[in-house]
Amino acid sequence: MKSKTDRSYKEGLLKRLQDPSFAAEYLTASAEDPEPRVYLSALRNVAEAQGMSVVAKAAGIPRESLYRALSAKGNPRWSTLSAVLRATGLKLTVSRAS
Repeated sequence: MKSKTDRSYKEGLLKRLQDPSFAAEYLTASAEDPEPRVYLSALRNVAEAQGMSVVAKAAGIPRESLYRALSAKGNPRWSTLSAVLRATGLKLTVSRAS
């Protein structure tokens, strides 16, 4: 059962993720984690912040499929990830590791 604190944290995070600059930094930080599920969870939060139905439509993916792809057990294809990023107004960049 989720507590009031959990809900307010998630609500606050989703509100902040509506800012494209914050969303980009959030996804960049999550990509640093060696566990791929961290990135999927972060991308799902970004999609939820913008409205999952809106993102799914813009990405050309059925909403239910988007939820499944970005779930903890999801295994999305590259085409799905890139479509979601484009639909959220973001893009993936690569930089040299330090």
